[in-house]
Amino acid sequence: MAERFQPTYPHPLLDRARACTVCAPVLPLGPNPIFRIHPEARIALISQAPGRLAHESSVAYDDASGRRLRDWLGVSEAEFYNTTTFAVLPIGFCYPGKGKGGDLPPRPECAPLWQDALLRLMPKLELKLLIGAYAQAHYLGDRRRKNLTETVRHYADYLPEYFPIPHPSPRNGIYLRRNPWFEEVNVHDLRERVAAIRAGA
Repeated sequence: MAERFQPTYPHPLLDRARACTVCAPVLPLGPNPIFRIHPEARIALISQAPGRLAHESSVAYDDASGRRLRDWLGVSEAEFYNTTTFAVLPIGFCYPGKGKGGDLPPRPECAPLWQDALLRLMPKLELKLLIGAYAQAHYLGDRRRKNLTETVRHYADYLPEYFPIPHPSPRNGIYLRRNPWFEEVNVHDLRERVAAIRAGA
């Protein structure tokens, strides 16, 4: 389904990342690195790792999580898959397998290998959307609040470079109902920022 992404961008580093097998011995379904990078990208979507459905389709956010994320961003499906606007750079590129409470954490080998190197290919990034606790831990470190909710609540502390949000998974419906301020305040600001970045581009 790579033809959905317009435009595409060839680069030797991307070829090496797509061919990565470092974690192959411990991946239950084998390696299938899922990411998208373009030097014109303005917004990076940095999340945990692909889920099983993404592993099977090789397309990130082609599911209910993606529909909710596109709603939060205020963009259409076609706009979302324009690689000159949105890059996808998960902390772990491959599906890590299922644990007792959901998917396992991203493999620790992945981020040190690829995050910084691939970010350097995108000099025009204006915003990094930190989706979930693993992305926030990697990029915010000790700057995080005591938990994800408080980090997300104080999102303005991390602007203009980072915008922390919860994962848009349907499993987070209870979280969103308990924290209505997120969609009332944070999402409103996020849509305005995304619209301004897209208009400027």
